[in-house]
Amino acid sequence: MSGEHTDSALIVDFGGVLTTSVWRAFDEFCGAEGLATDAVRELFRGNAEALRLLRRLETGELDAEEFEPRFGSLLGVADTRGLIGRLFAGLAPDEAMIDAVSAARAAGVRTGLVSNSWGLEIYDRAPTDLFDATVISGDVGLHKPEPEIYLLACERLGVAPELAVFVDDLRENCAGAERVGMVAVLHRDSGETIRRLEDLLGVELGALR
Repeated sequence: MSGEHTDSALIVDFGGVLTTSVWRAFDEFCGAEGLATDAVRELFRGNAEALRLLRRLETGELDAEEFEPRFGSLLGVADTRGLIGRLFAGLAPDEAMIDAVSAARAAGVRTGLVSNSWGLEIYDRAPTDLFDATVISGDVGLHKPEPEIYLLACERLGVAPELAVFVDDLRENCAGAERVGMVAVLHRDSGETIRRLEDLLGVELGALR
């Protein structure tokens, strides 16, 4: 892919890639609410109804006002007003990753955002001006790791999946991208991810040394 900047694309997730860890934010929420630190993680691991609710929220079948009381009840939270905002209150921008996306775009790489949404308000703080195309699950009625959401992003960017690099913090979402022919990078550390992207895209992105 190196040297093909104008034909290649970098597609990234929002929460947990362009921000600090979503799971850390959830843990902070649990601590503030007097819950076990890993209560949100354990709910998703062991409660099928919690996952069903999340999928319906992600695809726009439920809005935040419908989701919050149902999910809060499963979690054991008494006051569910503004629950989504409280869950994500601990998120902060990952400036290194944001700068890397900006550098890729400046080098001629097409940039896209593909995100499973917890309602659309969270994107008020997303750097959407960095992207040539955005695909938000709640807007399009699809969610990662469904193949159609990745293909839609490539269509909007005008690139073949084989020329797209996808970055996500969830292994299942990376696997979904790989199934349609994209190269996937599982994000764990900004410096490591940026160095990997430099190798794949053939551009200098300001990797942490």
